[in-house]
Amino acid sequence: MRNKKVLFITQGAVIAAIYVVLTYLVNLLGLANGVIQVRLSEALTILPVFTPAAIPGVFIGCLISNLINGAVIWDVIFGSLATLVGAIGTYLLKNRSKWLAPIPPIAANTIVVPLLLTYAYGVPDALWFSALTVCAGEVISCGILGMALYHGLDNKFCRRLFLSELK
Repeated sequence: MRNKKVLFITQGAVIAAIYVVLTYLVNLLGLANGVIQVRLSEALTILPVFTPAAIPGVFIGCLISNLINGAVIWDVIFGSLATLVGAIGTYLLKNRSKWLAPIPPIAANTIVVPLLLTYAYGVPDALWFSALTVCAGEVISCGILGMALYHGLDNKFCRRLFLSELK
C-alpha cells in the first residue's frame, strides 16, 4: 500500500512542474501574460476533478510561473489566488456535470486578471476589453483544452491512478 501523503505531494509537485514548463514555453511565444493571453497551463485546472492534489499543484505552479516570468507582486499574489480559487471551484463541482468543471477558473481569472492588468500593470485598455480578451483566453485554455485533457484522462486507468489511493 502506498503512502497517501507521499502520493498527494508527488502528484501535486508533478502538476506544478508541468504548469511551470507549459507557462514558460507559452511565455516564449508572448502569450502567457498581457491583455491577450492563452496560458496552456490553465488547462491543468481541470485536474482537481481527478485528484485533490491538483489544487495545490496548479496554485504552486502558477505562483512559480508568475515569479519566474517577472510578474509584479500583486499579480504573483492575486493571479495565483485566482488560479487557486478556480481549482477549488473545479474540485467542488467534480460530482456535478463535467461541463461545469472549467467554469470556476474561467470566472476567477476573468474577474481578477483584468483588474491586475489595469491597476498593477497600468494597461490603458478599457477594463471591459481586458475582461473580454482574458475570458476568451481562459475559454480556450480551460474550456477547450481543459475539456480535451479531461476526456483524455477520463478512463478507468487514469481514474484508478489518480483517485484510488487518495480516497
